[in-house]
Order: sequence, then structure tokens, then C-alpha cells
Amino acid sequence: MFAIVNISGKQFRVSEGDKIKVPSLNTEAGEKINFDQVLLTDDGKNVKVGNPLIKGLSVSGTVVTHGRDRKIVIFKKKRRKGYRRKNGHRQSYTLVQIDSISAAALKKKAEPKKKAEPKKKAESKKKIDAAKKKEKS
Repeated sequence: MFAIVNISGKQFRVSEGDKIKVPSLNTEAGEKINFDQVLLTDDGKNVKVGNPLIKGLSVSGTVVTHGRDRKIVIFKKKRRKGYRRKNGHRQSYTLVQIDSISAAALKKKAEPKKKAEPKKKAESKKKIDAAKKKEKS
């Protein structure tokens, strides 16, 4: 079973037991967190797609550690102009272990819609007038 979850504006494909690097979160290591923006789930038999999200479904995980990713080098150059710029960037991340994907919303199937009962028609005026005449006589 896997799910596609939106975390900090990025989408991740997660399964139970996965460790994923997400953009840095303001939580302590060892703390439990829930992600409720689930876009899609697949349990092998059924695929459920949200519009845009699936209501009542969440993914829970535990923060393992915080860190910084490897350095990315940005190098700009314009030939024959003497223009060279070298820059680097290290992105901060949070390592999250996925504990469970709550499947309560998946197991509960939609009940078939009940047909509306036909409305009772109001008695016509002719029948009411006829009934009143019988009472008077």
C-alpha cells in the first residue's frame, strides 16, 4: 500500500516503513507528526484519487533526525567576457520515518444512494369539495 502525500508544497510517494527526506520541519527528533494532505492511495486492488484531497485519510510518521543535504554547485559563465560566478547551496532537510497510512477511509465503502420516496400528492380541490358536501347533507 502506498500513498502520495503533499508535505511542505512537495509531493512524496510513501509506504509504511519508508524513510523520506522532506524540507526542514519545525519539530524535535523523535516527535510524531501527521500529514493529512493525501492526494492518492493504492492498496493493490483499489486506487482512490482525491479531488484534490482524500478526506479522512492521513499518514503518520516519526521525525528521525534533521540535517543538511550535499552541496549543489551553481556555476555561471559567459565566455570571452571574463564573467564567472561560483555559488553553492546546501538544503536543510528532516528525515521522517513513515509509521502508518490510516486506512479507515478506504475500508468504508460508499453506501448506495437511497431512492427518494415519492411525494404525497395533495388531494385535489374537487375531492375535498365533494367530501364537504357529503358531510353537510
